[in-house]
Amino acid sequence: MVVIRVEFLALLAAVAQMVVAQKVSYSQCGGIGYNGPTDCVSGYTCQSINDWYSQCRPGTVTSVVPTPPASTPHPTPLESTPPPTQPSSALPASCQSPSGTSLDAKIKAKGRDYFGTCTDKNTLSDPAYEAIVIAEYGQVTPENSMKWESTENVRGNFTMSDADFLVAWAQQHGKLIRGHTLVWHSQLPAWVSAITDPVELTSVIESHISNVAGRYTGKIHHWDVVNEVFNDDGTWRTSVFYNLLGPKFVDIAFRAAKKADPTAKLFINDYNLDYAGPKVNAMVALVQRLIADGVPIDGIGSQAHLILNNGAIPSMHQPLATLASTGLKVALTELDIRLPLPADATKLMNQRDNFNLATAACIRVPNCVGVTTWGVSDKNSWVPGVFAGEGAALIWDEKFAKKPAYDGAEAALLGWLAY
Repeated sequence: MVVIRVEFLALLAAVAQMVVAQKVSYSQCGGIGYNGPTDCVSGYTCQSINDWYSQCRPGTVTSVVPTPPASTPHPTPLESTPPPTQPSSALPASCQSPSGTSLDAKIKAKGRDYFGTCTDKNTLSDPAYEAIVIAEYGQVTPENSMKWESTENVRGNFTMSDADFLVAWAQQHGKLIRGHTLVWHSQLPAWVSAITDPVELTSVIESHISNVAGRYTGKIHHWDVVNEVFNDDGTWRTSVFYNLLGPKFVDIAFRAAKKADPTAKLFINDYNLDYAGPKVNAMVALVQRLIADGVPIDGIGSQAHLILNNGAIPSMHQPLATLASTGLKVALTELDIRLPLPADATKLMNQRDNFNLATAACIRVPNCVGVTTWGVSDKNSWVPGVFAGEGAALIWDEKFAKKPAYDGAEAALLGWLAY
């Protein structure tokens, strides 16, 4: 495995060690438009990565630019079982030790808005969990407290105490909030699914959004207005919303959200947007139609629930860029990378490199505003309860110790990409 630079700037840690005559390990030493020193420190040689970039690497390392996998439609990440890659034994020296700043600070240094996580009152009541969120993350997404069954399980009776707690906590600690989610086929009360009149359903959608999004006007950074509208083959998902209103239920929801909270950025969110294929194409077509019709929409969320060594991971920046080609902002909104249990050293090192590539996917797409992991610790992950025999999907383990996955994500934010 070879580790190569993602961007043209040397790491800040490396810059601090630079001397006039020689470039330190893994710093730029050549390429079109480069006018700096071309000599490397002892033990390193200047090796060409491409026409635009050369880098000081150990003399025994061969410069390789991997060819990304073909962008043919993947059957589904849930069924992918590619052979494991061989993990590198170590990150570059300049990426091995945390610099003392948070993941959030590092991604903001890259011009992004946040590195975030999901949480709620239940997980924030754990002091270890809360301490990590405070120290490392700049944004929080309510895991469950803002979903329809949590906020309006009985028609017209809004129960907002847990959502209120999260909003107050986030404001107290200076965290951005991604509201999640206003219209979704899942975790939906039975009374909504039982509606048979399109006019009534329209009124119910507008009332729900007015009460939930309107309650937090000016406090929410992003809203996941509509969630998971497509099947993996690009067809519309069957739901009470689509069955009664057709695709226009999306328009209704976004217009209601804009009215309820004019300052929030409004996103549509879905999973399995990590590889080229009909679902990405359907999302792009929908967004283009919404824009043409004047529907207020600001972004697309790619959930990024991934499987260890999924073949799509090295090139997942490409479909993300396709989504961003609409002109909207994009984000990784629910990132985790599950692996077959039990975890072992090889799996954890592969997971490190997978987190590196997934995090770097956002950095490689200018319109990507941030990364949100779906939880902090494996102790609280949703994965084992849904996928039998799988888990360990996050960057802290069940005892709140940093896993190699943390190093992978951090390395991406410092400008490195693992292949």
